[in-house]
Amino acid sequence: MKKKLILIVEDDFLIAKSARYILEEEGYDVIVNVDNYLKAIEIIQNKKPDLILVDISIKGDQDGIELGKYLLNSDDIPYIYISSHTDKITLERVKDTRPYGFIVKPFKEMDLVTTVSLVLNNYSFRDLDPKRNNKHELDSIDEVPFRIRGVVEYINEHINEKIDINTLAQLTNWKAHHFIRMFSNLIGVTPYQYILKKKIENIKVKLEETDQPIMDIAYATGFQSYSNFSIAFKKIAGVSPEVYRIKSRIHHHLHKAYDNSFFIEK
Repeated sequence: MKKKLILIVEDDFLIAKSARYILEEEGYDVIVNVDNYLKAIEIIQNKKPDLILVDISIKGDQDGIELGKYLLNSDDIPYIYISSHTDKITLERVKDTRPYGFIVKPFKEMDLVTTVSLVLNNYSFRDLDPKRNNKHELDSIDEVPFRIRGVVEYINEHINEKIDINTLAQLTNWKAHHFIRMFSNLIGVTPYQYILKKKIENIKVKLEETDQPIMDIAYATGFQSYSNFSIAFKKIAGVSPEVYRIKSRIHHHLHKAYDNSFFIEK
């Protein structure tokens, strides 16, 4: 599965480099060395990032809030401000651009990781929440997000079980092939891909935070074969579950000892 691409618009190279390191360790692709409005627009148009982190104070006549206005008008990429400026005048300007998040510098590693993860997740489901799109009355087309949202909720609640596509289709009262097409159009991946991604996300947490044997984790998450699980995990995570667990432990210890208090609060 293709990695999410994050663009960091930041004129402080040390901060950009640290944020890139943190996010790459979380499995994202990251673009840095972008420190002004015009360069950011060029990258946005050519690379089509999935998320943009914007410092308010960037080089040039147009600051990060001007970039936020551009992104608000295009309304096809979520963006988060990263800034040490929290005065009322700045915040009022920020509100007008309706960002998806705001991280205050100096920031904690977990603040960055959590905010990025939540924003990407919420943005991927924006069409499932008509309230966010100012929809108050349903017609036959508007019923689609509600039917798919029910499916997503069912998947999340039964993620450790074997989930049958026909069961999901029955929740929508659609034929299976129509359900798969509607789900894919709205969510951006097939139901199978979504289920697999959610299972692997849950397994990653268990690999990071527990000493439970990997085989036990695989079977407890609904995989019938360890070899199939290992192949699926590597396809999504890029490494085997064994290597992922080792790397996550090393990453944890490195960051525990990593003293960079100049720009990241510990």
